[in-house]
Amino acid sequence: MPLTLAKHAGFCIGVRKAMENALSAAEEARERNIPCYVLGDLIHNDQALEKLREAGVTRAERVEDVPENSMIILRSHGVGPDIMAACEKRKLIVRDCTCAYVQALHSVVREYSRMGTPVILVGDRNHPEVQATAGWCLGECLIIENEEQASRMPNLEKALAVSQTTFPVESWERILEKIREKTADLAVKKTICGATAQRQEEARKLAAKSDGMVVVGGKKSANTRKLYEACLKLCPRTILVERGADIPPHLYHIHTEYIGITAGASTPDWSLKEVVTHMNDMEKGIALPEETVTETPLTEEEQCKQDFMADIEKSFVRIHNGQTLTGTVVQVTEDEVCVNIGYKSDGIVKRDDLVDKDVKLGDEIEVEVVKVNDGEGNVILSQRNIINRKAWEALMEKFENGEYVEAVGKEAVKGGLIANVDGVRAFVPASRLALRYVEKINQFVGQPMKLKIIDVDKQKKRIVASRKDVLIEESAAKKAAAWEKLAEGEVVKGVVRRFADFGAFVDLGGVDGLIHVTDLSWGHVNHPSDVLAVNQEVEVKVLSLDQERERIQLGYKQLQPKPWDNIEEKYPIGVILERPVVRIRTFGAFVELENGVDGLVHISQCALTRVNKVEDVLSEGQIVRVKVLGVDPEAKRISLSIREALADEAIADDLSVEIPGEELDIPAEEAPIEE
Repeated sequence: MPLTLAKHAGFCIGVRKAMENALSAAEEARERNIPCYVLGDLIHNDQALEKLREAGVTRAERVEDVPENSMIILRSHGVGPDIMAACEKRKLIVRDCTCAYVQALHSVVREYSRMGTPVILVGDRNHPEVQATAGWCLGECLIIENEEQASRMPNLEKALAVSQTTFPVESWERILEKIREKTADLAVKKTICGATAQRQEEARKLAAKSDGMVVVGGKKSANTRKLYEACLKLCPRTILVERGADIPPHLYHIHTEYIGITAGASTPDWSLKEVVTHMNDMEKGIALPEETVTETPLTEEEQCKQDFMADIEKSFVRIHNGQTLTGTVVQVTEDEVCVNIGYKSDGIVKRDDLVDKDVKLGDEIEVEVVKVNDGEGNVILSQRNIINRKAWEALMEKFENGEYVEAVGKEAVKGGLIANVDGVRAFVPASRLALRYVEKINQFVGQPMKLKIIDVDKQKKRIVASRKDVLIEESAAKKAAAWEKLAEGEVVKGVVRRFADFGAFVDLGGVDGLIHVTDLSWGHVNHPSDVLAVNQEVEVKVLSLDQERERIQLGYKQLQPKPWDNIEEKYPIGVILERPVVRIRTFGAFVELENGVDGLVHISQCALTRVNKVEDVLSEGQIVRVKVLGVDPEAKRISLSIREALADEAIADDLSVEIPGEELDIPAEEAPIEE
């Protein structure tokens, strides 16, 4: 029996790819332990559908029949934007197996209809592909099934003519002529699958020279049925079978007649092979020569066509929510940017979701798919989501490494503060805002701050952070560094921070030291504020260190000149000074000569006359004239006298009085001799 198998029988690349993707999706669903559904028939072939059922894929008529959060496979014929929106609403994991040629068809009708051009779609209005394609039209869409309908269509000024991808080429050309007569300005896009046209032409040639034809494929498959009809016109003894058992016994003179075999694009390889094997068996064990049923190597032209189909397949990406893509800006408006992402429809980025505000036509930008379909066929994209995701990943890395993050206070809420950390909201409890209790949280709103992430809910993307932890850790680090730099006897700089009755506290850059009141001055000090001021920068000497008890003793007076140095030169005996009385005792009064140096005026030296009580002649703060009687540097004592100062002044006054009368004539011999 001469038996010839058509070169391009069986699965086309689009259907083959759909089956591979569907089986892959089924495996993925099993691994994720979620149910997997296919919307309608993936392809029109019962044996292929049975294989999907065996893989765990359940058929669903409507999206509403699929449980939420399940996986859903979209058929190779494609679906409309309403279906995509329904999948999105039910939070389904979508695996789109739409044929690349069908995707190209969707893209064409959407683009033209967006510009206001009516679409004339030639095909079977009941076919899923035609129904899905019509859904992608944004304006008027006329579905034409035959020449008669084309003749009765209204006259149009302009239109786009496309066809179902599996529509017979000859029928398309005849209908197209009728459409041209009705349309003044007609744009025509050849959307018939190259493999379909090639398969039909090849089948006609084979049928023309065969005594009988066997067309293998599903009876519900449109392309298989059209293939059968094309062969039947040229070979009356043409039959359509799904499997070998469907071939009637003794249909052909099996040993003498020339029989051709072809198969629809949705016919699996194993189904076609089973039919061929069955026909061999019909010869009662007589083997069919291998060279008879072979596939002739593809010519260069045929290979180019298959490569072209593969290129189309690659050019239309499969997209899903959360996917990151690189696209090209094709349109820029005031409110949004249109981006070509290689999908059947372009994506839209709202200005608010655009990070690169100065984008222009032709720019390549990175975007994330927010919604595959917004209900109107638009793919919603975002740049900000990418930035937010990268920011989140960076924050998680810092969280794991214990690093600090920069933040800005945004809003005071019950129990704490909401802060912005690189675009991510973080909650800072009130107890974690500062080292001490914070009464007014509003003071942190708008303020930059450094935080440490202390808790994360990765699923809800919630962050709890602490400013207090940062302050504690930074303080500890500063203290450790400051202690390393300190040594007894060294002179360091610091800033006066606060006072106590017993001394002044000085910030040494992470640790505080104390200047005791006795180390502030060589003289008597009533209060530290008499010598220093808050926020005053001072040089101090480290007197002692006790790191275990965190105590640092500092000295301020130790760097000041000692008042008793050269005291005899500063206050020689006999000099008269004006100074204040600072203390009164029963035995006399102390007069301050300078800070740290007091002299004693004994009660016997307080006046020219006898004094019973010092208070009778002197009071604290009174300015008096005193004469230095004696200085003892070792004992640090200086004796002063008010009485002698007064006596000296009286004598001076007496000597300055002029005696009235004529000048005395002094003999020359008694006059002083001038040398």
